Amino acid sequence: MKKNKNIFKEVFKCICRGIVTTSIFIYCKIVYRAKIIGKKNIPKEGALVFCGNHRTYLDPPLIVVTASRKMRFIAKEELRQNLLFRFLVFAYDGIYVKRDSKDIGPMKEALKTLKDGGCIGIFPEGTRNGMEKNEGGKLKNGAAYMSLKTNAKIIPIGIKGEPKPFHQVTITYGEPMDFSDLLKEKTAKELEDYVSEELKKEIIRLSK
Repeated sequence: MKKNKNIFKEVFKCICRGIVTTSIFIYCKIVYRAKIIGKKNIPKEGALVFCGNHRTYLDPPLIVVTASRKMRFIAKEELRQNLLFRFLVFAYDGIYVKRDSKDIGPMKEALKTLKDGGCIGIFPEGTRNGMEKNEGGKLKNGAAYMSLKTNAKIIPIGIKGEPKPFHQVTITYGEPMDFSDLLKEKTAKELEDYVSEELKKEIIRLSK
């Protein structure tokens, strides 16, 4: 009985994803005149960590529906309170995290997804417009840690344009960033800081 329930749940999720993906894509194309650049840079197979600048609540669904790879987004726990975002997290198998929590469960789940060849989406700023709010614009090291721990490549993303209806929004996917050859050259913390800094530079470049 439990197995049948799990199968039904997964089938229901697949149907939801198909309907939601198509609906959001059309919505973004018409309302936000979404322009997609660099989609050819996204490998069709293999573990990937998608990392972009975070400006509005439009960003996660915009990435999910334009990347053409099934991905699990890291979502803050507070989004459970919003019925729409709670549904989106359910449909796309999102991973909830609590800010400043010591619970390593979500990180373990994300690492497992990557080790299985899946994709994770995360905003390394940690909050909306984080590079502007935080002194020096330093990114959090979560994305770097996941990439280095699993040898997953990072896809940097730049999103720009007025996030208002009928103003064009452009999403640019950069070339995969592979740091696996540096694993023996620095300490873990030094390497995470280095990867985060290189990623920040690329996101800034793509979002200009």
